[in-house]
Amino acid sequence: MRIAVIDGQGGGIGKAIVEKLRQVFGKEVEIIALGTNALATALMLKSGADEGATGENAIVFNASRVDVIMGTIGIIAANAMLGELTPMMAKAIAESPARKILIPLNRCNIKVAGTKNEPVPYYIDDGIEFIKSFIEGE
Repeated sequence: MRIAVIDGQGGGIGKAIVEKLRQVFGKEVEIIALGTNALATALMLKSGADEGATGENAIVFNASRVDVIMGTIGIIAANAMLGELTPMMAKAIAESPARKILIPLNRCNIKVAGTKNEPVPYYIDDGIEFIKSFIEGE
């Protein structure tokens, strides 16, 4: 199973996601770090991603070539992350046939009804549970 983790800015959330994926799945899954900038990509690679690439073309190219995409909800919103996430990136991610596991983060003026105000690690753990179910065929 190929999982793309997409992050930008400082890469801290992507780092946390990659670390948790490695902790839970070990080398069972292939993790592709896709950063909107080199810093985010480098941090995810240091955290255990198998491969990494940076920028618009890397995200657009790889979005349809993975089984799961994981990141904050902003990755499907044009101009999120203070403009780092381009409209073309958001379109490619949203239209990808990959299953998308999105962390509800209220930094891009998107509020998801029904979510609680929980810390990010809680949502990462919840997302990992979705991936487990997907792998197990549920």
